[in-house]
Amino acid sequence: MTQTTEAAVITEALSVIDRTLAQFSSRELVSSAEVSDLLLDLRLLLMSAEVSEATEGAPI
Repeated sequence: MTQTTEAAVITEALSVIDRTLAQFSSRELVSSAEVSDLLLDLRLLLMSAEVSEATEGAPI
C-alpha cells in the first residue's frame, strides 16, 4: 500500500470508529449484532484498500 492510501484508509477507519463510539456512548447496552456490523465495516474498508493496492500494481 502506498503511504497516501494507507493514511486515507486509516483516517476513514478512525472516522467509522469515532462515529460508532459516539452513537454507542449514549446507550447502556450495545447488541452483539451492532458490534459485529462495526467490525465487518472496518474489515471491508481494509480489504478494499488491499484490493486497490493489488490492482494498482497489475499490468493493464
